[in-house]
Amino acid sequence: MLKDITLGQFFPGRSLLHRTDARIKIILLAVFLVFVLCAKSAAAFTFVAVCTAVLVIISAIPLKTIIKSLKPLMFVLIFTAVINLFFANGEDILLQWKFIKIYREGIENAIKMVVRLTCLVTGTSVLLTYTTSPLDLTDGIERLLTPLKHIGVPVHDFAMMMSIALRFIPTLIEETDKIISAQKARGADFESGNLFSRAKALIPILVPLFVSAYRRAFELAEAMECRCYRSGVGKTRMKVIKTRPADYIFLGISVVCCVGIFFLNQVVIPF
Repeated sequence: MLKDITLGQFFPGRSLLHRTDARIKIILLAVFLVFVLCAKSAAAFTFVAVCTAVLVIISAIPLKTIIKSLKPLMFVLIFTAVINLFFANGEDILLQWKFIKIYREGIENAIKMVVRLTCLVTGTSVLLTYTTSPLDLTDGIERLLTPLKHIGVPVHDFAMMMSIALRFIPTLIEETDKIISAQKARGADFESGNLFSRAKALIPILVPLFVSAYRRAFELAEAMECRCYRSGVGKTRMKVIKTRPADYIFLGISVVCCVGIFFLNQVVIPF
């Protein structure tokens, strides 16, 4: 299961999204979140699903990678669908058995929530982490937050911390998988017993993982000090971010799609 978690990973490529300015992609992500969260009608959700599929296609990220990233969320998706299916009230009863009632509105809400969560996870990963290197992401965040420097906000430190956190997520996941395999080889059992026993069995995993994370953080800080790293003082960039006309066109299309969602919410189509 841990190997299926792809959060924070970067997949190099030359697709349209890979070549898009990191600042534009961060803005696109904010627009996309509004785009997905504002969808209400069946037509709007269909449009959201189509736009997410288009993003996946133009990112050139393998479909199996996208499906792999959704596996850890399968429990959340199923749980959300069940909650909306059995606990939503409505007018049209489709199935009734004793105290259990399933309404047409409950089925619609379950489908909409699953589509919403799937699109949120897929679109966020494709727009940001999968197609943006940690260096470009740091520069993009720092450039967008540059106006906050005038009020004393340490913009560069904030951007660097976010980039390092995203960069080390795959590393810590890999380290956790190694620790679990090592503990199982020593006879540790993480699957049997009640909930309290399983929680207690996680202690041999959390302690070495915490020690490993602390050691990696200390080594990174020491390496940065040895290279005379200073936050924002005389800092130059090896790769200067440049916005192309195609980036603005891409942003304009996304804004138009976001506005179109509000009109599609008025369209009534049987789900």
